[in-house]
Amino acid sequence: MYGLKEVSKVYHTSKKVDFDDNSRFVIMSDVHRGDGSWADDFHRNQNLFFSALFYYYEHEFTYIENGDGDELWKFRSLKDIIRIHSDVFWLMSKYYEDGRLYFIYGNHDMVKNKRDYIAKNMYYFLRERDKKIIKLFKDIELHEGLILKHCDKNYEIFLTHGHQVDIMSSALWKLSRFLVRYLWRPIDNLGFNDPTSTAKNYTKKENVERSLTKWVEENKCMLITGHTHRSMLPEVGQLPYINDGSCVHPRCITAIEILKSEIMLVKWSVKSRPDGTLYIGRELLAGPFKIEDYYKVFERIQSSIDTL
Repeated sequence: MYGLKEVSKVYHTSKKVDFDDNSRFVIMSDVHRGDGSWADDFHRNQNLFFSALFYYYEHEFTYIENGDGDELWKFRSLKDIIRIHSDVFWLMSKYYEDGRLYFIYGNHDMVKNKRDYIAKNMYYFLRERDKKIIKLFKDIELHEGLILKHCDKNYEIFLTHGHQVDIMSSALWKLSRFLVRYLWRPIDNLGFNDPTSTAKNYTKKENVERSLTKWVEENKCMLITGHTHRSMLPEVGQLPYINDGSCVHPRCITAIEILKSEIMLVKWSVKSRPDGTLYIGRELLAGPFKIEDYYKVFERIQSSIDTL
């Protein structure tokens, strides 16, 4: 299967982040923040995202953005995206000040793998109303992958965007960016689906998920990705390939939460009360499941191999 060696390479070079039973993480990906134009898929969900992110900030979660946070295939300028969604970036900067923020880059924001690009576009922000330079993410380090390692228990959680097993999103990402920016973006609003998009191509989605599940089986490690936009949290006893979904669904955003060494899949959407008033609410979709229980499936696999 294409890309499994690349995923392993990311795993072996990833930064390790220690955690314990008191740690709290929220993981979201595929936010695809844009420039506020008709092509900005995030624009319709920006209030959902801000409300969820504020909730997690108030409840002392660490935010991990698992790739494709910014849409830099359709749009050239990250500074324009920051300007349009300055409230979101202000809130993320509060996480960063508290030491509770990690960015993983994906295929749509691959340019963030360059230190010079990060320094130029993410360290500071020009506030237009008073022309003042504001510190944003000074000296931040971006990652292709992260490993959450439990301090007391013998398990790890590997996080990466997941595009490495998709040739058009990895080895040929510059070609895909060209096609999206100059061909598919102009005709997107006419109802044509972008064939380069894994999220809009069922066959590609299935192939990516099959490959990543194979990596989990071979490497005996829990894996959390994005990329396909299809959220999933398997039952305990199944191989722990997990997907946090996306923030550009038509009516909701999804996230993975880790709390008390348990993992769950949640969504945020606009809900209504009996009196007709609307509010933004959180809903549990799957879990919570104990993380250490997932690792028992690897013990069974190994036991089966040993008996052959």
